[in-house]
Amino acid sequence: MSKTSSELAPPPPLADGALRIIPLGGLGAIGRNMAVFEYDGKLLVVDCGVLFPDMDQPGVDLILPDFTPIMDRLGDIEAVVLTHGHEDHIGAVPYLLQHKPDIPLVGSQFTIALIEAKLAERRIKPYSLVVSEGGKERLGPFELEFFAVNHSIPDAMAVAIRTGAGTVLHTGDFKMDQLPLDGRITDLAGFARLGAEGVDLLMSDSTNAEIPGFVTSEQAIRPVLDDIFRTATGRIIVASFASHVHRVQQVMDSAAEHGRKVALIGRSMVRNMGIARDLKLLNIPGDLLVSLDEAASLPPEEIVFMSTGSQGEPMSALGRMASGDHRHITVGPGDTVVLASSLVPGNETAVYGVINRLSRAGATVIHKDVAKVHVSGHAPAGELLYLLNMVRPSNFMPVHGEWRHLRAHARLAVASGVPAEQVAMCEDGDVVDLVDGVARVVGHVPNSYIYVDGLAVGDVGESLLTERRILGDGGFIAATVVIDSVTGKVVGGPTVSAKGFSEDPAAFDPVLPVITAALDRASEDGVTDPHQLQQLVRRTVGRWVNETYRRRPMIVPNVLEV
Repeated sequence: MSKTSSELAPPPPLADGALRIIPLGGLGAIGRNMAVFEYDGKLLVVDCGVLFPDMDQPGVDLILPDFTPIMDRLGDIEAVVLTHGHEDHIGAVPYLLQHKPDIPLVGSQFTIALIEAKLAERRIKPYSLVVSEGGKERLGPFELEFFAVNHSIPDAMAVAIRTGAGTVLHTGDFKMDQLPLDGRITDLAGFARLGAEGVDLLMSDSTNAEIPGFVTSEQAIRPVLDDIFRTATGRIIVASFASHVHRVQQVMDSAAEHGRKVALIGRSMVRNMGIARDLKLLNIPGDLLVSLDEAASLPPEEIVFMSTGSQGEPMSALGRMASGDHRHITVGPGDTVVLASSLVPGNETAVYGVINRLSRAGATVIHKDVAKVHVSGHAPAGELLYLLNMVRPSNFMPVHGEWRHLRAHARLAVASGVPAEQVAMCEDGDVVDLVDGVARVVGHVPNSYIYVDGLAVGDVGESLLTERRILGDGGFIAATVVIDSVTGKVVGGPTVSAKGFSEDPAAFDPVLPVITAALDRASEDGVTDPHQLQQLVRRTVGRWVNETYRRRPMIVPNVLEV
């Protein structure tokens, strides 16, 4: 096991014939997946995704990988290989291509179609290469081979990266559903063949490493959906990830069997299902889909709404329904709402908030805690061990997971026979070199969260987020006083105003003479510098608020000279 990043120095120059791997995201959190491979002066990027913010990051829309370590080498990038089309793997591509739009993108047909649609909204026309499982591509010094893997989105793939330094297998996100809806199983035979040839480093999905056993098949959901559709007497609203084509297919199949029409809600849901239908990944009977206007005219027992918002996002379709802000749908008694997804770590509070608001409105809410309406897209421990024993890697790096997931996966690797000293436990920004068949952490490059706030990228830092948290927790107090520029005596005010602190207009009356007395003492001591006086006002108000209310609001002092 490796040192912590705080103990690591910058990496040394890459030795001749060595392969360098730098994870820039995906370690320690579910999202922001990105790994950079360097060999013979060239770079290969695998995935480029976003992380969604949690409650401690107010105002943030998205979190990007930190591109700083490669910003001066964008011309050396042979391609960005995308393992599948989930946002945590492709969502940051537009932000990378803003810096260099001609970086080639490599992925499966559905993955490329999703990212091209996303880039079209930004008027970026990428250089795309569509690949298929079983295919091989040579990109500079990197020879790539692609393997089908089963996941909660069609066309997911693992990639083997061959260089003169050895072979790396990056699984992407995967599971081993033996009865997938599309018949496309994880290529175990291909993994076994690769293992027989020799895998020097395995980088594998760790999301469910703590969960024992094997995954439940996606097909187990259909009987549960049929029961819901059979017993529901009013409208049915199903919320899922906008990319989960197989889940949407099952909802549509149940709707058709029970005589209901389907209306898609949410821009990403409409876009993605249109792409899936065009690529023949989604089978929609000709008269099944209706518009929202048509749905409004149908009896409640004849309609199903397929919606985004399964993670409690406030601006999603379901989020707006729950808050009563949706233009077309008001949820009420008789409605059945199905949340057909798992809870992404960090989203629990938002999701349960939506469930409570929907329940308060009178709807029956069904989610994974009360019915089998979701199965995970990630391999649990039994399947991860199966893969480790099949591939028999010389070295192992757990990826895609929080720290507890990475640690659990590392323990599985050691149990399967990988030497503990050849398990690279990494943080984002750690640098791993594969030299002479051994992978070791050799250093660390600076790596931070890059926040997207509206159209601003990188303008929000940790100090600004701290200020926002203080504002949210304690409110805002502005204290203004006018002083004589010569004597420093108070000649106007002080006045104190606040937001988010107290509704009592007289709450700050007792502190006004305290401020005046403090400034008078400062004047007697010869202190006339406005900055020093501002700090004095801040300390005085802060001490009084803490003693009186035991609260710590943001305090902004204003000292004006006349």
